[in-house]
Amino acid sequence: MTAPGAGLTAKQRIVPMIQGECRASDEADVVLTTLLGSCVSVCLCDPVAAVGGMNHFLLPGGREARSGGERYGVNAMEVLINGLLKLGGRRARFEAKLFGGAALGDGMGRIGAENARFALDFLKTERIPCISSSLGGLRPRRIRYVPTTGLASQSFVRDAAAVPMPLAPPISVGDVDLFEAGG
Repeated sequence: MTAPGAGLTAKQRIVPMIQGECRASDEADVVLTTLLGSCVSVCLCDPVAAVGGMNHFLLPGGREARSGGERYGVNAMEVLINGLLKLGGRRARFEAKLFGGAALGDGMGRIGAENARFALDFLKTERIPCISSSLGGLRPRRIRYVPTTGLASQSFVRDAAAVPMPLAPPISVGDVDLFEAGG
């Protein structure tokens, strides 16, 4: 997406996601959106099959993750990958974009950095290329992702309670557009 709100048409549907959710889609009108602090979202796309999806996980995972569902990265990644495969995606064509992992000073310690490290390590182990990322920092992010094309945009949120939409022109980093939010 090239400007705040740009890239959206009247025919596109915004599908909000909350912590612990994972969605895959082959519908061209879907735009997934979420708000991230220390959590991480992996946006995964097979651009040839025009399928993609996003997860939003809270913790990297470990032994306790077996029964924790998608709130753990290890489970969230498996659900996301399987969702794309069910829609006709091929693992060899997957491309990933990563967002989140902020250090918000909310008593969560280094959980944001641990989430980011987990996501990067998982992708490396699974040989899924990470073509773009925006990880770390001190502020929350609002993410918009078009799963069928892999287009992503991000706005930094100055006041987590206000959650404003982007107002300034984008700053391009790779093929992810970054915005400074007003407010």
